[in-house]
Amino acid sequence: MKIFFAALLLVCFSFPLFAQTQVVDNPNNKAAAASLPQNIDFWSDYAPEVLAQALTDRMTNEELLSQILMFGWAGAEPSALLNSWVFERGLGSVKVFGWNTDNIQQVARSINSLQKKANSRHFKIPLFVATDQEGGWIRHVKGETSETPGNMAIGASGYPMDAYYSAYYINKEIWTLGINMNFAPSVDLYTNLDSTVIGPRSFGEDSWKVSVLGGAFMQGTIDAGVIPTAKHFPGHGDTSKDSHGSLPIINADMETLNARELIPFQNLIQANIPAIMSGHLSFPSVEADGTPASLSHKWLTEILRGQMGYKGLIITDDMMMTGAWAFAGTLSKAVTMAIEAGNDIVISSSTAGLNDGLWVRNLEKMLSDNNFRLRVKDAAYRVLYAKLCYFKGKNPAPLYPDASLVLKYIPDREGTKFFLSQACRSISVLKSGSCMPYSPRQGEKILLVGPFQVFYNEGKKRYPSASTYHFAYELRQNESNLDEYNAVSLPSVAQSYDTIIINVYDTHSANIARLLRNSGKKVIILSCMSPVFVLEGFDWVDTILCGYSYSDYSYKALFGALNGEFIPNGHIPLKIGAN
Repeated sequence: MKIFFAALLLVCFSFPLFAQTQVVDNPNNKAAAASLPQNIDFWSDYAPEVLAQALTDRMTNEELLSQILMFGWAGAEPSALLNSWVFERGLGSVKVFGWNTDNIQQVARSINSLQKKANSRHFKIPLFVATDQEGGWIRHVKGETSETPGNMAIGASGYPMDAYYSAYYINKEIWTLGINMNFAPSVDLYTNLDSTVIGPRSFGEDSWKVSVLGGAFMQGTIDAGVIPTAKHFPGHGDTSKDSHGSLPIINADMETLNARELIPFQNLIQANIPAIMSGHLSFPSVEADGTPASLSHKWLTEILRGQMGYKGLIITDDMMMTGAWAFAGTLSKAVTMAIEAGNDIVISSSTAGLNDGLWVRNLEKMLSDNNFRLRVKDAAYRVLYAKLCYFKGKNPAPLYPDASLVLKYIPDREGTKFFLSQACRSISVLKSGSCMPYSPRQGEKILLVGPFQVFYNEGKKRYPSASTYHFAYELRQNESNLDEYNAVSLPSVAQSYDTIIINVYDTHSANIARLLRNSGKKVIILSCMSPVFVLEGFDWVDTILCGYSYSDYSYKALFGALNGEFIPNGHIPLKIGAN
C-alpha cells in the first residue's frame, strides 16, 4: 500500500487547481488587473489569477460576502428566497441536500434555472453546485442514482481501483445533473469503534491505507469532471458523538494527530486536493479554549495552511449544526469566526433571510473592520480563482443540464456492473462454520430474519422455500404491537426452523440476534453497515459474513458468498476484526 501511494504522489494529476494559487492583492496581479477593460466578466479571456483579482477589486462588499456563502434548499425546487440570493445578491454557491431529490430530472431543471440566474448578473459568475455523494450510506442525490457499497467496502477489498472507479461512476452521475463539487472523500479514520456518525463512511482505521484509497477516490472524482473535497479536517473518527447535535470533544494531542488523523490530509495535500472541509470538532489539547477546528484560526490558518502547506479551498461543514453555532452563541457570530479562521466557503443547510444577522452583521463588520473585509476579499478571490480554473478547464459539469437526458445516463450502465463486482470483493468472513458455503439439506427449514425487502428477495433467490420474519428497522418503545417491531416472539418462532439467517446492522438488530443464543438452532449472521456490532459476543453463531452497506449490491454479494457463488476474500479494515 505504501509503495503504491508513493507512486501515486508522483502521478501528474489531471486537475491542476491551486497548484500555483496566489493570494489576493498580489502586486503583480493588481497592476495587471487594473489595466483590464471595464466590461470584463467571468468569461473574459485572461489569466485566472489576474481575472480573479480584477473581479474581486470591482466587487461591492455585498458581492464579496455573497460569493463565499453556500445555501441549500429544502423543497423540491429552490425557493423564491434562494432565487433572490442568486439573482439579487450574487450568491456564490448552492448545495443539493437529500431532502427532496427523488426526482433527479427536477434536480437538473433546478440547477439549470439557478445557473441561468447567476449568468444574468453583470459579472456572469457561475455557481459552485455541491452535494454529499460519498457512496454507501451518504447519498444526498437519490432517485435513480446508484446506491453503492461505500467506503468501508472499499477498505475491505483494499484495492485502490475500487476507490477510483467508485468515485468515477458516482461522480459521472451527479456531473450529468450539473453538480460540480462533491463533499467526498471522507478520510476520517475509524479510530473510535463507538462512532455512529462515521462508521462505514470510513475506509478504515489505518492512516496509510486511508491515504491511498482517499487519493484514488480523489482522482476518480476529478476524472469524472467533479471537484472532490476531503473531510472532516482534522478528523471526525475518534469520537462517538455527532457534531450535528453537539460539539464532539477529542482529547488527542498534536503528536497523536500528526501520527494518525492528519496523515491522510497531508498526503492528499501533496496530491493537490482542491478542497478540504473543516469539521465542527474540538481538540482542547491543541486549542485550549475548545474552539472547534472549523472556527479556529490556529487549526485552519496556522496548521492547515501554514504547517501543512495547503493551497486550496477550505469549506465549512454545515453551520446549522449544533457543533458550530452553539460554541459561538449565535449563527451570525459563528459565520464571522468561520471566515476569520480561514474558511473560504461557509455553508448553511437552510437559506438565510435577506436581512438575517448572518448577512447584516457580517456586512457591517466589513465596513468597520478592514482586516475582516480583506479576509472576505481573500476568500472571494480563492473561490473565483477556483471557479475560473474549473469552468475553463477540462470537462466541467454542464452549466445548463438537460433534464431530458438525465435518465439516459443515470444510473451509469457500466457503473452498475462495477458496483456488484466491488461488493463481491468486499465480502469478509468473520466466522466460518459448517454453513460456509451454505447448502441446505433436503427438507431443511430456513427462516430469513430482518427488516428489508431486498434481504428477503436475495435470500429467496438462493433458498426459495425460506420463510421470513420481519422486525422494524429501529427499536420502538411505545408501539401497540411490540412483537412486530421488536421481535420478542422470535425465539418461539425460531423453534419451527432448522437454520436462521439474520441481518445485523446496528445495536438494535444485534440485540435481536442475541435472542437466538439459546435457541439450539443453526444461526447465520449477514452483517451490513459497520461490522463492530458483530465483532464480539457471537461465538455461538455458526457463520458471520460482513458486507458494508444497505445497497442491493451488498445483499446480492452477501447471499452470493453464502451460497458458494464465489469465495469471499475481503478483510475487515479494523485491527480488532483482522482476519
